[in-house]
Amino acid sequence: MSVVDNPVPAAQLSRQWPEQPQRPKGRRAGYLTPGFVVGRSIWTIAVVLLVLFFMVPIVWMLLATTKTDTQVLRDNPFSFGSLTGIGTAWDHLFAFQNGVLWTWIGNSALYAFVALAITLIVSVPAGYALALTEFRGRKLLLTLTLLVMLMPSAALVLPLYLEMDKLGLAGTIWSVILPFSFFPFGVYLVYIYFSANIPPDLLNSARLDGSSEWQVFRFIAMPLARPVIALVAFFSFVGNWNNYFLPFVMLPDSDQYPAQVGLKILTTSSALFNTSSGVGNGILRPELALAAIITVIPVVVVFLFAQRSLVSGMLAGATKE
Repeated sequence: MSVVDNPVPAAQLSRQWPEQPQRPKGRRAGYLTPGFVVGRSIWTIAVVLLVLFFMVPIVWMLLATTKTDTQVLRDNPFSFGSLTGIGTAWDHLFAFQNGVLWTWIGNSALYAFVALAITLIVSVPAGYALALTEFRGRKLLLTLTLLVMLMPSAALVLPLYLEMDKLGLAGTIWSVILPFSFFPFGVYLVYIYFSANIPPDLLNSARLDGSSEWQVFRFIAMPLARPVIALVAFFSFVGNWNNYFLPFVMLPDSDQYPAQVGLKILTTSSALFNTSSGVGNGILRPELALAAIITVIPVVVVFLFAQRSLVSGMLAGATKE
Protein backbone atom coordinates (compact mmCIF):
# COMPACT_ATOMS: atom_id res chain seq x y z
CA MET A 1 0.00 0.00 0.00
CA SER A 2 1.43 3.38 -0.94
CA VAL A 3 1.66 6.47 1.15
CA VAL A 4 -0.96 8.12 -1.00
CA ASP A 5 -3.46 5.34 -0.26
CA ASN A 6 -3.01 5.70 3.52
CA PRO A 7 -2.32 9.37 4.24
CA VAL A 8 -1.29 10.36 7.73
CA PRO A 9 -3.89 12.46 9.46
CA ALA A 10 -3.10 16.14 9.73
CA ALA A 11 -3.57 16.10 13.50
CA GLN A 12 -0.88 13.41 13.82
CA LEU A 13 1.51 15.41 11.67
CA SER A 14 1.03 18.44 13.87
CA ARG A 15 1.91 16.39 16.91
CA GLN A 16 5.06 14.97 15.26
CA TRP A 17 6.35 18.32 13.97
CA PRO A 18 5.50 21.07 16.44
CA GLU A 19 5.22 24.52 15.07
CA GLN A 20 8.45 26.54 15.49
CA PRO A 21 8.19 29.90 17.30
CA GLN A 22 8.46 32.88 15.00
CA ARG A 23 11.53 35.09 15.35
CA PRO A 24 11.09 38.83 15.66
CA LYS A 25 10.89 40.45 12.27
CA GLY A 26 13.45 43.10 11.43
CA ARG A 27 17.08 43.25 12.39
CA ARG A 28 16.67 45.80 15.15
CA ALA A 29 13.91 43.90 16.95
CA GLY A 30 16.35 41.46 18.52
CA TYR A 31 18.96 44.08 19.37
CA LEU A 32 17.01 46.71 21.29
CA THR A 33 17.77 45.21 24.65
CA PRO A 34 18.71 47.31 27.70
CA GLY A 35 22.28 46.00 27.57
CA PHE A 36 22.61 46.88 23.90
CA VAL A 37 21.24 50.40 24.41
CA VAL A 38 23.55 51.07 27.37
CA GLY A 39 26.60 49.69 25.53
CA ARG A 40 25.87 51.68 22.39
CA SER A 41 25.33 54.85 24.44
CA ILE A 42 28.65 54.42 26.27
CA TRP A 43 30.43 53.76 22.95
CA THR A 44 28.88 56.86 21.36
CA ILE A 45 29.79 59.09 24.30
CA ALA A 46 33.37 57.80 24.30
CA VAL A 47 33.75 58.45 20.55
CA VAL A 48 32.30 61.96 20.87
CA LEU A 49 34.65 62.79 23.76
CA LEU A 50 37.68 61.52 21.80
CA VAL A 51 36.68 63.53 18.72
CA LEU A 52 36.24 66.66 20.82
CA PHE A 53 39.55 66.04 22.60
CA PHE A 54 41.47 65.98 19.31
CA MET A 55 39.39 68.41 17.25
CA VAL A 56 38.94 71.30 19.69
CA PRO A 57 42.66 72.30 19.71
CA ILE A 58 42.78 72.07 15.91
CA VAL A 59 39.68 74.23 15.47
CA TRP A 60 41.03 76.75 17.99
CA MET A 61 44.36 76.91 16.17
CA LEU A 62 42.67 77.45 12.79
CA LEU A 63 40.51 80.24 14.17
CA ALA A 64 43.40 81.86 16.05
CA THR A 65 45.09 82.71 12.75
CA THR A 66 42.15 84.97 11.84
CA LYS A 67 42.45 87.17 14.95
CA THR A 68 44.78 89.64 16.53
CA ASP A 69 46.65 88.69 19.67
CA THR A 70 44.21 90.72 21.78
CA GLN A 71 41.22 89.00 20.19
CA VAL A 72 42.77 85.59 20.90
CA LEU A 73 42.85 86.44 24.61
CA ARG A 74 39.54 88.28 25.00
CA ASP A 75 37.11 86.98 22.38
CA ASN A 76 35.29 83.67 22.32
CA PRO A 77 37.87 80.92 21.56
CA PHE A 78 35.70 79.65 18.68
CA SER A 79 34.82 83.01 17.17
CA PHE A 80 36.03 83.98 13.71
CA GLY A 81 38.16 87.08 13.30
CA SER A 82 38.68 88.16 9.70
CA LEU A 83 40.45 87.01 6.57
CA THR A 84 42.71 90.03 6.77
CA GLY A 85 43.94 88.66 10.09
CA ILE A 86 45.37 85.65 8.25
CA GLY A 87 47.24 87.94 5.88
CA THR A 88 48.61 90.00 8.74
CA ALA A 89 49.78 86.91 10.60
CA TRP A 90 51.37 85.61 7.38
CA ASP A 91 53.31 88.84 6.79
CA HIS A 92 54.56 89.00 10.37
CA LEU A 93 55.54 85.33 10.41
CA PHE A 94 57.60 85.42 7.23
CA ALA A 95 59.16 88.75 8.14
CA PHE A 96 60.83 86.96 11.06
CA GLN A 97 64.55 86.65 10.24
CA ASN A 98 63.89 87.25 6.54
CA GLY A 99 61.58 84.30 6.05
CA VAL A 100 63.70 81.70 7.81
CA LEU A 101 60.60 79.49 8.17
CA TRP A 102 60.89 78.56 4.48
CA THR A 103 64.49 77.46 5.15
CA TRP A 104 63.36 75.30 8.05
CA ILE A 105 60.61 73.69 5.98
CA GLY A 106 63.08 72.99 3.16
CA ASN A 107 65.48 71.41 5.64
CA SER A 108 62.69 69.19 6.98
CA ALA A 109 61.82 68.06 3.45
CA LEU A 110 65.48 67.35 2.66
CA TYR A 111 66.09 65.33 5.82
CA ALA A 112 62.79 63.43 5.60
CA PHE A 113 62.92 62.45 1.91
CA VAL A 114 66.63 61.53 1.77
CA ALA A 115 66.26 59.45 4.94
CA LEU A 116 63.10 57.89 3.49
CA ALA A 117 64.94 56.77 0.36
CA ILE A 118 67.73 55.19 2.41
CA THR A 119 65.17 53.56 4.71
CA LEU A 120 63.38 51.85 1.84
CA ILE A 121 66.65 50.72 0.25
CA VAL A 122 67.69 49.09 3.54
CA SER A 123 64.44 48.01 5.22
CA VAL A 124 62.77 46.14 2.36
CA PRO A 125 65.71 43.81 1.52
CA ALA A 126 66.43 43.32 5.24
CA GLY A 127 62.84 42.33 6.00
CA TYR A 128 62.77 40.06 2.96
CA ALA A 129 65.99 38.33 4.02
CA LEU A 130 64.80 37.82 7.59
CA ALA A 131 61.47 36.39 6.44
CA LEU A 132 62.27 34.19 3.44
CA THR A 133 65.94 33.23 3.55
CA GLU A 134 68.00 31.08 5.86
CA PHE A 135 71.43 32.20 7.01
CA ARG A 136 73.57 32.01 10.11
CA GLY A 137 72.65 34.58 12.74
CA ARG A 138 69.17 35.20 11.32
CA LYS A 139 67.33 34.75 14.63
CA LEU A 140 69.88 36.90 16.44
CA LEU A 141 69.40 39.75 13.96
CA LEU A 142 65.63 39.48 14.27
CA THR A 143 65.87 39.59 18.08
CA LEU A 144 68.15 42.64 17.97
CA THR A 145 65.76 44.36 15.58
CA LEU A 146 62.88 43.82 17.98
CA LEU A 147 64.90 45.05 20.96
CA VAL A 148 66.04 48.24 19.23
CA MET A 149 62.50 48.84 17.98
CA LEU A 150 61.18 48.74 21.56
CA MET A 151 63.78 51.19 22.89
CA PRO A 152 62.70 54.86 23.16
CA SER A 153 64.33 56.94 20.44
CA ALA A 154 65.42 59.61 22.94
CA ALA A 155 67.59 57.05 24.73
CA LEU A 156 69.64 56.57 21.55
CA VAL A 157 70.36 60.26 20.91
CA LEU A 158 73.49 60.48 23.09
CA PRO A 159 75.11 57.28 21.68
CA LEU A 160 74.28 58.47 18.17
CA TYR A 161 75.84 61.87 18.83
CA LEU A 162 79.04 60.27 20.14
CA GLU A 163 79.14 58.00 17.10
CA MET A 164 78.65 60.87 14.66
CA ASP A 165 81.28 62.89 16.47
CA LYS A 166 83.81 60.05 16.10
CA LEU A 167 83.01 59.84 12.40
CA GLY A 168 83.42 63.59 11.98
CA LEU A 169 79.78 64.03 10.93
CA ALA A 170 78.47 65.90 13.98
CA GLY A 171 76.96 69.23 12.96
CA THR A 172 76.34 68.15 9.35
CA ILE A 173 73.10 67.15 7.70
CA TRP A 174 74.27 63.53 7.68
CA SER A 175 74.22 63.48 11.48
CA VAL A 176 70.44 63.79 11.10
CA ILE A 177 69.79 61.85 7.88
CA LEU A 178 71.72 58.70 8.79
CA PRO A 179 70.03 58.18 12.21
CA PHE A 180 66.68 58.93 10.56
CA SER A 181 67.42 56.16 8.05
CA PHE A 182 67.88 53.64 10.87
CA PHE A 183 64.26 52.41 11.07
CA PRO A 184 63.96 48.97 12.72
CA PHE A 185 60.17 49.22 12.84
CA GLY A 186 60.13 49.32 9.05
CA VAL A 187 62.27 46.17 8.90
CA TYR A 188 59.85 44.44 11.24
CA LEU A 189 56.81 45.49 9.17
CA VAL A 190 58.39 44.11 6.00
CA TYR A 191 59.36 40.92 7.84
CA ILE A 192 55.78 40.37 9.05
CA TYR A 193 54.36 41.07 5.58
CA PHE A 194 56.63 38.66 3.75
CA SER A 195 56.21 35.97 6.42
CA ALA A 196 52.41 36.11 6.23
CA ASN A 197 51.71 36.81 2.57
CA ILE A 198 54.47 35.43 0.35
CA PRO A 199 54.53 31.61 0.07
CA PRO A 200 58.09 30.24 -0.09
CA ASP A 201 57.03 27.78 -2.80
CA LEU A 202 56.36 30.69 -5.15
CA LEU A 203 59.93 31.92 -4.79
CA ASN A 204 61.36 28.40 -4.95
CA SER A 205 59.60 27.74 -8.24
CA ALA A 206 61.20 30.86 -9.69
CA ARG A 207 64.61 29.70 -8.48
CA LEU A 208 64.03 26.31 -10.12
CA ASP A 209 63.26 28.08 -13.38
CA GLY A 210 66.73 29.62 -13.27
CA SER A 211 66.05 33.00 -11.72
CA SER A 212 68.81 34.48 -9.61
CA GLU A 213 68.18 35.65 -6.06
CA TRP A 214 68.17 39.27 -7.23
CA GLN A 215 65.63 38.48 -9.96
CA VAL A 216 63.39 36.68 -7.47
CA PHE A 217 63.47 39.68 -5.17
CA ARG A 218 63.17 42.31 -7.89
CA PHE A 219 60.48 40.80 -10.12
CA ILE A 220 58.42 38.70 -7.67
CA ALA A 221 58.82 39.89 -4.08
CA MET A 222 58.99 43.64 -4.71
CA PRO A 223 55.78 43.95 -6.82
CA LEU A 224 53.88 41.93 -4.22
CA ALA A 225 55.21 44.12 -1.40
CA ARG A 226 53.87 47.46 -2.65
CA PRO A 227 51.30 47.84 0.19
CA VAL A 228 53.86 47.37 2.96
CA ILE A 229 56.40 49.58 1.16
CA ALA A 230 53.83 52.40 1.19
CA LEU A 231 53.16 51.76 4.86
CA VAL A 232 56.86 51.87 5.78
CA ALA A 233 57.34 55.01 3.69
CA PHE A 234 54.49 56.81 5.44
CA PHE A 235 55.61 55.92 8.96
CA SER A 236 59.20 56.83 8.14
CA PHE A 237 58.27 60.19 6.62
CA VAL A 238 55.98 61.17 9.51
CA GLY A 239 58.55 60.12 12.11
CA ASN A 240 61.34 62.01 10.37
CA TRP A 241 59.26 65.13 9.78
CA ASN A 242 58.09 65.34 13.39
CA ASN A 243 61.43 64.48 15.02
CA TYR A 244 62.58 67.27 17.27
CA PHE A 245 65.13 66.03 19.79
CA LEU A 246 67.71 64.50 17.45
CA PRO A 247 68.14 67.55 15.14
CA PHE A 248 68.15 69.85 18.17
CA VAL A 249 71.12 67.92 19.61
CA MET A 250 73.00 67.28 16.37
CA LEU A 251 72.77 70.62 14.57
CA PRO A 252 74.50 73.75 15.93
CA ASP A 253 73.35 76.28 13.30
CA SER A 254 69.76 77.56 13.19
CA ASP A 255 69.93 77.67 9.39
CA GLN A 256 70.20 73.86 9.48
CA TYR A 257 67.22 73.35 11.77
CA PRO A 258 64.12 71.53 10.55
CA ALA A 259 60.67 73.01 11.02
CA GLN A 260 59.99 71.33 14.36
CA VAL A 261 63.08 72.86 15.96
CA GLY A 262 62.25 76.12 14.20
CA LEU A 263 58.91 76.25 16.04
CA LYS A 264 60.84 76.27 19.30
CA ILE A 265 62.95 79.18 18.04
CA LEU A 266 59.76 81.07 17.22
CA THR A 267 58.39 80.41 20.71
CA THR A 268 61.54 81.43 22.54
CA SER A 269 61.86 84.60 20.47
CA SER A 270 58.47 85.80 21.65
CA ALA A 271 58.22 87.85 24.83
CA LEU A 272 54.86 86.17 25.46
CA PHE A 273 56.57 82.87 26.28
CA ASN A 274 60.11 84.01 27.05
CA THR A 275 60.31 87.15 29.18
CA SER A 276 64.10 87.21 28.91
CA SER A 277 64.00 87.68 25.13
CA GLY A 278 63.28 91.39 25.50
CA VAL A 279 61.32 91.46 22.24
CA GLY A 280 58.23 93.54 22.69
CA ASN A 281 56.80 93.17 19.19
CA GLY A 282 58.01 89.70 18.30
CA ILE A 283 56.08 86.61 17.27
CA LEU A 284 52.55 86.59 18.70
CA ARG A 285 49.98 83.84 19.18
CA PRO A 286 48.33 84.09 15.73
CA GLU A 287 51.73 83.78 14.04
CA LEU A 288 52.62 80.76 16.18
CA ALA A 289 49.31 79.09 15.31
CA LEU A 290 49.88 79.77 11.60
CA ALA A 291 53.42 78.38 11.78
CA ALA A 292 52.14 75.19 13.42
CA ILE A 293 49.51 74.74 10.70
CA ILE A 294 52.04 75.28 7.91
CA THR A 295 54.41 72.65 9.34
CA VAL A 296 51.58 70.11 9.59
CA ILE A 297 50.31 70.55 6.02
CA PRO A 298 52.99 68.30 4.35
CA VAL A 299 52.08 65.37 6.62
CA VAL A 300 48.37 65.84 5.87
CA VAL A 301 49.03 65.97 2.11
CA VAL A 302 51.14 62.80 2.21
CA PHE A 303 48.43 61.05 4.23
CA LEU A 304 45.67 62.03 1.79
CA PHE A 305 47.61 60.77 -1.23
CA ALA A 306 48.75 57.55 0.49
CA GLN A 307 45.49 56.74 2.29
CA ARG A 308 44.45 53.85 0.04
CA SER A 309 47.89 52.26 0.16
CA LEU A 310 47.99 52.68 3.92
CA VAL A 311 44.71 50.83 4.39
CA SER A 312 45.77 47.94 2.15
CA GLY A 313 49.16 47.78 3.85
CA MET A 314 47.69 47.68 7.36
CA LEU A 315 45.19 45.00 6.37
CA ALA A 316 47.78 42.89 4.57
CA GLY A 317 48.34 39.70 6.49
CA ALA A 318 45.11 40.03 8.49
CA THR A 319 43.73 37.03 6.63
CA LYS A 320 45.59 34.16 5.13
CA GLU A 321 44.38 31.67 2.58
